[in-house]
Amino acid sequence: MLSGKTIINHRIIREALRIRKVEEKFLELFSQGKLNGTVHTCVGQEFSAVAFAGQLKKKDFVFSNHRCHGHYIAFTGDTRGLLAELLGKASGTCGGIGSSQHLCHKNFFSNGIQGGIVPVAAGYALGNKLKQNGAIGVVFIGDGTLGEGALYETMNIISKWEIPLLIVCENNFYAQSTPQPINLAGDILSRARAFGIRTGQGATSSPDELMEKAQQAIDFVRDEVKPCFFLVETYRLNAHSKGDDDRDPAEVAGFSERDFLNIFRNESPSYYQKYKEEVDGEVDSLVQEILQEEELALEKYYRQEEVITDDNWTPLEAINKRQVELLNQFFRERIVNDERMVFLGEDVLSPYGGAFKVAKDLSFLRPDRVFSTPISEAALTGISNGLALNGFKPYAEIMFGDFMTLAFDQIVNHASKFHHMFNKKVNCPVVVRTPMGGRRGYGPTHSQTLDKFLVGIDNVKTVALHTLMDPGDIYKAVYEEQHPVIVIENKTDYGKKVAQHQWKNFVYERNGDAFPVVRVRPAASAPTLTIVTYGGMADVVAGMLEQVFMDADHKPELIIPSLISHLPVDLVAASAALTGRLLVIEEGSGFAGIGSELIASVTELVPHKIQTRRVAAHPVPIPSVKSLENIVLPDKNRILDEIKASFH
Repeated sequence: MLSGKTIINHRIIREALRIRKVEEKFLELFSQGKLNGTVHTCVGQEFSAVAFAGQLKKKDFVFSNHRCHGHYIAFTGDTRGLLAELLGKASGTCGGIGSSQHLCHKNFFSNGIQGGIVPVAAGYALGNKLKQNGAIGVVFIGDGTLGEGALYETMNIISKWEIPLLIVCENNFYAQSTPQPINLAGDILSRARAFGIRTGQGATSSPDELMEKAQQAIDFVRDEVKPCFFLVETYRLNAHSKGDDDRDPAEVAGFSERDFLNIFRNESPSYYQKYKEEVDGEVDSLVQEILQEEELALEKYYRQEEVITDDNWTPLEAINKRQVELLNQFFRERIVNDERMVFLGEDVLSPYGGAFKVAKDLSFLRPDRVFSTPISEAALTGISNGLALNGFKPYAEIMFGDFMTLAFDQIVNHASKFHHMFNKKVNCPVVVRTPMGGRRGYGPTHSQTLDKFLVGIDNVKTVALHTLMDPGDIYKAVYEEQHPVIVIENKTDYGKKVAQHQWKNFVYERNGDAFPVVRVRPAASAPTLTIVTYGGMADVVAGMLEQVFMDADHKPELIIPSLISHLPVDLVAASAALTGRLLVIEEGSGFAGIGSELIASVTELVPHKIQTRRVAAHPVPIPSVKSLENIVLPDKNRILDEIKASFH
């Protein structure tokens, strides 16, 4: 007996000891200057990893957080890959890119963003449910994560949708350095029970009991295809990270005395020493071998791709259908014929079919692939990320573009990073689509154009639909993308037909890019003014080309990109070099916007001086009253005035 506890399988003790010795080696290597970055150890919490991650099947998955080493070793058994990763070597599980917090191997994923991993894990588990493969998942959170709203958004959804996900909350009573009573109100398990989620509880101080309860929770999630929340009471014996520890030393010492591995060391010294020597020898040998290896070469991690605009042009075709009809047509055809496609959003079930009716009848056609979510932008985007990682092509609808701010963490810290952070092991082909723009009288929080906040996200393409292109063609290109795409759909364009009005003195054409550029140029002579616009402004500007010629005495060439995160700088520069004048028009505010980026890029390419000007929304909240809204947003009169005043 060990202090009144049942003797557990020594294999479990060896596994926990392996985790501890690996992490102690990390701290030793850090003190020697051989590790770069940070290390969050789980010393004292090892049996949680062994009980949950260690009892899953190979087809299952794990999502973990910044304190992930134990979970990783218990689930994958890849001690060498973990050591090499933190030593920054190319042979590391992610080539040294992710290091301590960002690991990916054999259905194991970790990210350092607290709370954000929970909806991603829920999406991955939903994918398994849709595949009907019997696999489940575990997502590990800490008690500090209980302050994150995304957690509660997700618990609501996994309960309603019966998603087979086990949330394991490792309660070590501190959120970094803050004691739990300062931050946490109420009872932890009651939070999960409020959503109708089954709960369990155990402690690392009783590993035999914890192993049994963990297996019961795993079996419940698998057999019932429902979620479970399990609270593990534990204590980390080291600092939050490698740095300061402000806890009372007497408190830490007390928990150290009650730590199961320390008790085992004292009461079974021969076994402990034997296991320790085995692990130490294995780890030391691996470290010496790994230290001789090379780090990942830059060209294997990242290669700059030159963007060259296609110069083959074909005439634009007018389509006698409204943009929203064409969008709905694309999704109707795709959802019937494509098992990968999943459509998610608020109020998207028919007969309502979404706020702007893009989702009309989709849920009638494929009720198993259309999910109407609660008002939970972070969760619905995170769930879409998880589905994408699991091989699906999810389309997440954010009801208004203004609400993209609520999904920003899932785009910036998750979707955009997975591919490179995990050394190209995974792709995340999620699509986030949303209506933007004003001129509907919706006021300050439902009328914004926030595209400038979206175009600078690495590894994410941002696309803006407009009325001169068939949106179905754009979405066909979006479907082929293997990385995240954001699609901006202008609200006022939904009811307009495609390329209906074409001035007789101009040529309307599109190029052969996957995301085509539209060009409208004078039919019989060279242009004298280059105008670039996109999205909802394209219809406004295209409708005033004759007026620009008649009132401002300029022959305009209009260039409309659909891919606004990779602007056709070469094409614009060639036109501006000829005309000597460049006007960029955008519906969002101008400072640090797309116009600024385009003008800067063009002036770097054009060898001589050109005249440039930006026209954008005034930098104030968009008012609801129509007269003021028309003043704040760019309109035809202001554009004409700018042309007359700026270009001679």
